[in-house]
Amino acid sequence: MKLVFCGTPAFAVPTLKLALRAGHEVALVVTQPDRPVGRGRQVTAPPVKTVALEAGLRVTQPEKIKNNPELRTELEAIRPDAILVVAYGRIIPKWMLDLPRFGNLNLHASLLPKYRGAAPVQWAMANGEHATGVTTMRLDEGLDTGDILMQRTLPLAPDMLATDVFPLLAETGADLMMQTLVELEAEQIAPRKQDESQASLAPLLTREDGRIDFSRPAMTVYNRWRGFQPWPGAWTTLAGKKLTVHRLLPTEVRGGRGSEPGTLRLDEGTMFAACGEDTWIELVEVQPEGKRRMTAGEFLRGHAVATGTRLGV
Repeated sequence: MKLVFCGTPAFAVPTLKLALRAGHEVALVVTQPDRPVGRGRQVTAPPVKTVALEAGLRVTQPEKIKNNPELRTELEAIRPDAILVVAYGRIIPKWMLDLPRFGNLNLHASLLPKYRGAAPVQWAMANGEHATGVTTMRLDEGLDTGDILMQRTLPLAPDMLATDVFPLLAETGADLMMQTLVELEAEQIAPRKQDESQASLAPLLTREDGRIDFSRPAMTVYNRWRGFQPWPGAWTTLAGKKLTVHRLLPTEVRGGRGSEPGTLRLDEGTMFAACGEDTWIELVEVQPEGKRRMTAGEFLRGHAVATGTRLGV
């Protein structure tokens, strides 16, 4: 097929690469503008742009697409069979939705209609789901509300982090998108409407989502930490200063019933925090504000913290 590819982050790269390996003609790659990243705020090209240029593809980086006559003229001249949209980061306007004969085909990192929105992987894990997956759908004017084309499930192990799951879903999704193109052209897919009664939202994450709420059960705290990697992670405060928790584990603490959530218990270089429903987490690796990350034992040797200290107050 003749394709236009819209995508920006590393998650989109496997689909672009596989489309090329499958022999499709990628006539144009549309990606976000270069942005400042990191502490040095160095202007950096999106991963999709880097890969596209290495492959000799034509790239455009419009700041806006809804009212962009130059982009519209270019796409109308290309007359693509399909526009692939993978984590592009812009709402696709109606004129663009109506352009290709197979439509705008989106790869979404959840089993729609669950987890519509910007952070489906993170919220699925934060909510303790035992499986997630990828969906190919035909975009419409709603937020991830288009007709489902194909889906594939990925089981989630209890020790997986979001950073483990993203590359797995990216590869699985790339393969599913190629299968979707084949079956669409062969007229072997019957698009199906999403069940609105099963829909849930996965909104954009904020820094506050990483704040540990110790009134939640330990397993909930743990799942949110797993899901919110690498950002916003998990953090709390100790004596008014931020304490980032890089590793934590739900655990059992003998005689721990009735402890106020957020209360610390120290035991031979090990640090436990009380959570809701008389559960506990072990704070395995932490990072005090302005310091390096360290084990709980290292932290306790350098900081005057006692059993009974409260976190998050």
